[in-house]
Amino acid sequence: MPSSISEQDYDSFVAPHQDLEIDKLFRATVKFEASDLHLKVGRPPMLRVKGSLRPLDREPIDDEEMVRLCFPLMNERSRKIFDRDGGADFAHMCECDGVNWRFRVNLLQQLGHVGLVARRVNSWIPDFEGLNLPPSVENLCKFDQGMVLLAGVTGSGKSTTIASMLNWINHRYRKHILTLEDPIEFVFTEEKCLINQREIGMDVVDFEIGMKHAVREDPDVMLVGEMRDRETFMTAIHAAETGHLVFGTIHASSAASTIGRILDLFPQDMHGALRSAMAMNMRGIIAQKLLPSIKEGVGRVPTVEIMTFTATVRKLVLEEQDHKLGDAIRIGIEDGMQDFTQSLKKLVDEQLIDREVAMEVAPNKESLKMALKGIDVKQPGIL
Repeated sequence: MPSSISEQDYDSFVAPHQDLEIDKLFRATVKFEASDLHLKVGRPPMLRVKGSLRPLDREPIDDEEMVRLCFPLMNERSRKIFDRDGGADFAHMCECDGVNWRFRVNLLQQLGHVGLVARRVNSWIPDFEGLNLPPSVENLCKFDQGMVLLAGVTGSGKSTTIASMLNWINHRYRKHILTLEDPIEFVFTEEKCLINQREIGMDVVDFEIGMKHAVREDPDVMLVGEMRDRETFMTAIHAAETGHLVFGTIHASSAASTIGRILDLFPQDMHGALRSAMAMNMRGIIAQKLLPSIKEGVGRVPTVEIMTFTATVRKLVLEEQDHKLGDAIRIGIEDGMQDFTQSLKKLVDEQLIDREVAMEVAPNKESLKMALKGIDVKQPGIL
């Protein structure tokens, strides 16, 4: 693959009646099967293709062009947020070859310049096998009540995994799914479920009001977006306590460290009550990272860590023994658990990623080395 993308190629991909000038770049993102579009003043547009950033072969963007491209994307609400906060998140639709593509857009300011990062959202929702997710993910979709969190950094595929889980429920149960998102990423096609999707700012003012409404909207399953502050987490855990199955995302590096990440949102004197609430209501935490694949036709695959809230895990959380959660995950295979080492070994064995990539991202390189040699490392007691 060339190091840059020809401007002539993406010039030929302009629709005859485009609404916005920037749609030309969104269509190029679709054409080259890129996951993200990056715009920065002083650089040409960049596309992330199979995990690597590649520039379009054209002149750098200047400040005037950046404003001309980006500002028409914002409605009145987004412009107010951008002016107030220095950044705004919103969704944008772009037609390409008769298909409407959805993009999750972040408009930002950096060093006094405007910039943009847009994530292409697939118009179809893959199943677990299509995403190369472990089969045990299915078990976390079968609960009637509780909370399931997806942990990872930005761009780790959390939203896609949750969409796949909700769609699994949609194909099998007659339930009401309610989502509160900022912005909406995947638009679901109803199968057996009734699905209502509410976008913050468009359909409801904020998460707090959306959650107040939710209790009167008879949901069985809820998606409450990202757990970015204490208010969002408290409303979500309350919904789980009152008989709903709640899905959400959080920025954390591993399943075990998610516990500490949640506690960091709150003052110390609340940690005991929060541990009790998590032990009683959390059903599972999935942490994942996306890695480049070596398999033909497969772009990136997730390495996945799963922690289900067994009696052992609940006990460790209640007793503040978070440092032992990693061991509990490693020996919890029969309960559908796996750590990153076990996940990476499986991806290498199935020839989905190469050993070098696995070793580069492995949290414990020595454990992965031994696992790849077929050495079963005995774990110390955790109780």
